[in-house]
Amino acid sequence: MTGAGGEPVRVRLWDPLLRVYHWLLAFFVIAAWLLGQFGPLNMTLHFWCGYIVGGLLVFRLVWGLGGPRPARFTHFVTGPRKVIAYGRGIFRREPSHWPGHNPLGALSVIAMLLVLVAQVVTGLISDPDDFINVGPLAGQVSRATSTAAVGWHNLGTWLILILVLLHVGMILYYRFWKREDLVRPMITGWKMVRRED
Repeated sequence: MTGAGGEPVRVRLWDPLLRVYHWLLAFFVIAAWLLGQFGPLNMTLHFWCGYIVGGLLVFRLVWGLGGPRPARFTHFVTGPRKVIAYGRGIFRREPSHWPGHNPLGALSVIAMLLVLVAQVVTGLISDPDDFINVGPLAGQVSRATSTAAVGWHNLGTWLILILVLLHVGMILYYRFWKREDLVRPMITGWKMVRRED
């Protein structure tokens, strides 16, 4: 995967389904968040966005287990040594040309997926006691759980906001400090990469 002298080379990295998944997830998470914060009292559209996010998360699980190599969890989830080693160079003013999600980015991906799964689950079982916006599975859990899920769901909205802001912040950091464009590869599928150590 490297050119002469270890120079990075342009490779097809992100497959079309993963790229479509990424942008749909971004759109529906943002839409659900905005509808939850500022939408109408009747949360039907918020619910539908949540169902779509849930479906996208199922797709990502399947794709992370059996999709193309760069999409698989085994390709980008690493141990603490690689995370620490990568973190030592995070402030260098040069592109990393990492072949996929770098070890720190992988932690961000896993955190986002876990928080989104928790958000979907708590939304499905929430009962805010307004007789309108009851999650479709609220009757399958105890009253105490469905009531507590409302608080967990509200907490999740702020965790998602923090993770999204960190995600966007790191994209901007890589673009302007490290001079590495992480957005274009998620649109085109092509990225400049170096071979993994």
